[in-house]
Amino acid sequence: MSRHLSFRSGNPVLNKDSFNNSRSLTSETMTIDGTVNKTAISLVLLAGTGYFTFSVVNPTILIFCGLGGFVFALITIFKKEWAPITVPIYSILEGGLLGGISFMYNSVYDGIVTNAIYLTVGILLSLLMAYKSGLVKATENFKLGVVAATGGIALIYVANFIMSFFGLSMGVMDPTNASLMSIGFSIVIVVVASLNLVLDFDFIEEAAEKKAPKYMEWYGAFGLLVTLIWLYLEILRLLSKLNSRR
Repeated sequence: MSRHLSFRSGNPVLNKDSFNNSRSLTSETMTIDGTVNKTAISLVLLAGTGYFTFSVVNPTILIFCGLGGFVFALITIFKKEWAPITVPIYSILEGGLLGGISFMYNSVYDGIVTNAIYLTVGILLSLLMAYKSGLVKATENFKLGVVAATGGIALIYVANFIMSFFGLSMGVMDPTNASLMSIGFSIVIVVVASLNLVLDFDFIEEAAEKKAPKYMEWYGAFGLLVTLIWLYLEILRLLSKLNSRR
């Protein structure tokens, strides 16, 4: 009997319907190794374009990459069979956006980007090992808790986005706000984003067990990429707040 309880993930990309009606009609099916390889390719593409846009902030490039990444993310979600094409393009565009954002952070606090990358990779590897060893298990209560927390954070993001149209913002979202409440808020988000990785691992493993079609390897990589980008950006925000206290 499978140890997985449901197709549940806090990641909106990997929701319970992601693999519905996606049974493979060929001999080629989704594998964990295949998903790992596709994730590695996606990260290389993201890092490559990020490297080129890290040297200067070009608003036109950032807007193009941001909007383009959003469009290709939507296409990937609604046309999963196109994932082998859309996910690499999404990775390239997101890399361009992250490169510019990282440059802005690093121009204020030199070395902050390197620390954020190390922390993101460290969290990914640590949680992967903990998941594979059984130290961390994606039980139903665990999943429900992470999904609920992720949903609450999403509402805060939306509220802050709406407030920005009126020239307002939530103080806890300000990367220069070094108050203990603001730092604590960022720590909570980093923890929740990290726990989403566990749900993503479990979700991908179950999909492989249920023999999802081969193209879902790219879609699984896409889901992990979304979580890692979120985690990296929130670590950058947290480190910025900590540096502001000096």
